[in-house]
Amino acid sequence: MFIRRENFKQYISYYPVVSTLLAINIIVYFITIIPSIGDQVFWWGMSINAAIAQGEWWRVVTAIFLHGSFTHILFNAFSLFVFAPDLERLVGKWRFLIIYFASGLAGNILTYIVQGPTYASVGASGAIFGVFGAYAALVYYTRNNFPQLKQVILPLLIVSVIMTFLSPGTNATAHIGGLATGFVIGLYFFNPSNRRKLRAV
Repeated sequence: MFIRRENFKQYISYYPVVSTLLAINIIVYFITIIPSIGDQVFWWGMSINAAIAQGEWWRVVTAIFLHGSFTHILFNAFSLFVFAPDLERLVGKWRFLIIYFASGLAGNILTYIVQGPTYASVGASGAIFGVFGAYAALVYYTRNNFPQLKQVILPLLIVSVIMTFLSPGTNATAHIGGLATGFVIGLYFFNPSNRRKLRAV
């Protein structure tokens, strides 16, 4: 689990949703670094609480696809590339999209509610933390039958949460909001009475 052995063609074929999200995020990042045009796209799409309060609600969606630096996009793209494919394979394309976007939206909406009017943020981290939250739900249901899964997921969660609060400039509200949302949705999707038979990880 979380070890990628696929070649480029296999990866795209096996994980079409994750591949599409990766492509969109990377393309949008390169658009935002184009002189003049990039600044307009960035400021139009970033989540700014004051602008959202004035009715610009699209920002809670568009901000998920924007990144503030090369390091930012690199870290989020790496996390998506490594950790998301197994979840897409487990829950299917549409359920994965629900987890990803619901978590990203919840993180940005919670940021709007909790933070002040001048607060602004960008990034897919809330959505990615939703992926982590869904894995946490899977650990909850499999803790007795597959304890080895807990040994992989829990350290990842602990390190991610610690880094959230140690890294300056990080939107911890979106991270925690995304994590909690992914966990709740995962509890529903992975519930033995609701889920389809999951393929082995």
